Amino acid sequence: MTAHLDHLVVAAADLASGQAWMEEKLGIAMQPGGEHAYFGTHNTLLGLQGNYLEVIAVNPAAVAPPYPRWFGLDTPEMRRRLSAGPALIHWVVTVQNMSAALRASAEDHGQALALSRGNNRWQLSVPPDGALPLGGVLPSLIEWESVSPATRLSDAALRLERLTLTTPDPARLERALGTLGFTGTPLSIEEGPTGLAATLSMNGAEFRL
Repeated sequence: MTAHLDHLVVAAADLASGQAWMEEKLGIAMQPGGEHAYFGTHNTLLGLQGNYLEVIAVNPAAVAPPYPRWFGLDTPEMRRRLSAGPALIHWVVTVQNMSAALRASAEDHGQALALSRGNNRWQLSVPPDGALPLGGVLPSLIEWESVSPATRLSDAALRLERLTLTTPDPARLERALGTLGFTGTPLSIEEGPTGLAATLSMNGAEFRL
């Protein structure tokens, strides 16, 4: 069993403000994403040298689904959080066999849903209530059934130097990542209130999300 980073999830109250915030912070243009009909959201993307970062928001032009949206976007807590500005809320790891990964994991990542966006096809683990697993520090699992969007994103020379996960129970998170066989990304797990932070670099400059 192995897993590696697929993408980071930055959420925003609306996509335009989220994209503008990210572009101002990094000084580079985001690339087009698309719409997620199943959850009524849309996104924009940025390559991370083999992985990617997405800015995601509720799509006001889409029909609201009769079930909770992913990443806790429907919750009052998330709406309050995003009213203060965009935030890194979650991360997603690639697995080769979704069913096997869900059986092997020490934690409940949710159920595998078959999803699509344009020509992209994938399975993603989503809890029935749409909540972020362990508040966002436990990754969602993705199995691509088409080519990952990361392969089609232009190289912005942006690198993920370190992902820092803060949780009240580091041992629990370490155990969960161990059962998934997570590897390949510099990772720090620290004790404290639940949260994520990413250190990015480009052309000698460092950025923190």
